[in-house]
Amino acid sequence: MYYVKKTIEISAAHRLTLDYESKCTGLHGHNWKVTVWCRAKELDKNGMVTDFTQVKHIVRDALDHKVINDVLPINPTAENIARWITDRVPNCYRTEVEESDGNMAIYERD
Repeated sequence: MYYVKKTIEISAAHRLTLDYESKCTGLHGHNWKVTVWCRAKELDKNGMVTDFTQVKHIVRDALDHKVINDVLPINPTAENIARWITDRVPNCYRTEVEESDGNMAIYERD
């Protein structure tokens, strides 16, 4: 099995829909750190699991300097963002989304 990991930093804003009072329901931003893990049993014709540049473009083009609520069709929690990225990056099985130092959500496909 081959594995690759790509870490990307983005700046983006979001507001959460919550069933309790929280300052996070107001629009606010983060400098997000996103780590994408991909794997494959066989390399592609270029000798890669997934091209690092492709991963960067998928994440940055969609989310960097955006209001994430305008991109995701669901409540943009770090957990939901991690799942959304995993579903879009080829061969991705795990995504870590750190919205601030010490606050990380991880989605890992079974």
